[in-house]
Amino acid sequence: MRTHHTAILLATAGLLALTACQDPATSGGTPAPPASSGAAASSKAPGSAAKTATVPQLVGKGLQSAQDESQAAGFALLKSHDALGRGRLQAMDRNWKVCSQTPAAGSTVPTGTTLDFGAVKLEENCPAADPGPQPEAGGTMPDFAGKSMKTARAALPSNAGITVKDAAQSRMVLQESNWKVCSQDPKAGTRLAGQPVAFTVVKFEESCP
Repeated sequence: MRTHHTAILLATAGLLALTACQDPATSGGTPAPPASSGAAASSKAPGSAAKTATVPQLVGKGLQSAQDESQAAGFALLKSHDALGRGRLQAMDRNWKVCSQTPAAGSTVPTGTTLDFGAVKLEENCPAADPGPQPEAGGTMPDFAGKSMKTARAALPSNAGITVKDAAQSRMVLQESNWKVCSQDPKAGTRLAGQPVAFTVVKFEESCP
């Protein structure tokens, strides 16, 4: 009885050993695929082209409507600036209208392109040309006559000592984007070497004395 059990155990062990030694290719098994290297995997990744869209015609529309239409066309990056060069912020988009746009209407550009709108308030007229941002003064005093006091301050060095006085009355100059320069000291073309800078101003709807 014991001899019979021993024979069965030996036969089973031999069968297991034979199975373990068989080549998967000949035993009908499926060999594990070789691990692919990172370089090979990345070389098979398809390239992705930037998505493009056509810029809509937005000049003459309200700023809020222009922004909504731009987003509907696929453009998410939007900005705007004061087309009169006064440096005012477009805090309430519905109170402004579009005078110019960059890129131009009809351009086909990547949807990641930033659309920039030059705008004025609804009751104002668009300028013949957008003046763009006031360049920095550098080492020479620019001519700020008739320009926004806000843009004049932004163009001067950040460490400049600046005084501003009302040229018509004795009012406090609080919101400088609403005031224009009448006179300046030093004069335009003077070398800037750390000296104090003084301006007289009036409101934009007023005339300089």
